[in-house]
Amino acid sequence: MTSNQWLSVRVARKSAETADIVTLELVDPDGGMLPEFSAGAHIDMEVPGGYIRQYSLCNSPQERHRYLIGVLNDTAGRGGSRSVHENVRETDIVRIGVPRNFFALADDAFRSLLLAGGIGVTPILSMAEELSRRGANFAMHYCTRSVEKTAFLDRIRSSAYAERVQIHLDDGVLEQRLDMDALLSQPEDGTHLYVCGPTGFLDTVLKIAKTSGWKDCHIHFERFAAASADVVSETPFDVVIASSGQTVRVPAGRSVVDALGDAGFAIPVACQQGACGTCLTRVLDGEPDHRDVFMTPEEHAMNDRFTPCCSRSKTDLLVLDL
Repeated sequence: MTSNQWLSVRVARKSAETADIVTLELVDPDGGMLPEFSAGAHIDMEVPGGYIRQYSLCNSPQERHRYLIGVLNDTAGRGGSRSVHENVRETDIVRIGVPRNFFALADDAFRSLLLAGGIGVTPILSMAEELSRRGANFAMHYCTRSVEKTAFLDRIRSSAYAERVQIHLDDGVLEQRLDMDALLSQPEDGTHLYVCGPTGFLDTVLKIAKTSGWKDCHIHFERFAAASADVVSETPFDVVIASSGQTVRVPAGRSVVDALGDAGFAIPVACQQGACGTCLTRVLDGEPDHRDVFMTPEEHAMNDRFTPCCSRSKTDLLVLDL
């Protein structure tokens, strides 16, 4: 679904999960049902201050009367999460995109292994709810810094799947910490791995899983954002608009989206970090320098699409299907 399908919803409840995480319960202002979603889905949300941010839905997909999101106040971020914490209030009407899912459960999984780090637990919770409802075979591991920073703790403890969840605290005794190497050392045929969390956590899990022989098609993950590029190493290049033949120069330190915008070509964007796929654009000629975390390595190798919000070009020229 495209990012221009927007809904107006009301903030029915805003609750503090921890000192730096709040949940927002979003409902239809007229009391109607909301569009369906599947476990692992997220929404785009217009945040006060002109931001558009993506938040995973963390409630059960069976709940059509509400969407539930969790938002970490990221002091090192670009201001969106801080705006949610400081400016969004109960009864406010906010605009959101219809749910989209790039982190879905595999239909053919014999068993599912769910790994969450910090706020990355939000889509994992929705998955646990759905797998539990299906009576599926799964286990969940949730890594956090301390009990005080563990969001949704009461919900997990009182859930129907509580016995399937192990919580690992950084400040806890050594015996309860997650031994990732041991957990992932022997991939079983038919087991699918799902992981979401901060970059360091995610990279560690993926490295161990691949070293241990997990098949790429059995590893599913979602990043919060792409890694920051080294602007100093960037070089200018040209993009050509296929429909008109117009050439637009993209200088060092300037994104393709911004350069095209200056030339009068508006491309829909949301996260502006290569994480959501909203700006995905077809490439007709040239080789992109992929810097997104939305596409798979196999999709990158095809070089027929790229994310102009953050990606650049390895060649002097890119021809875009615009």
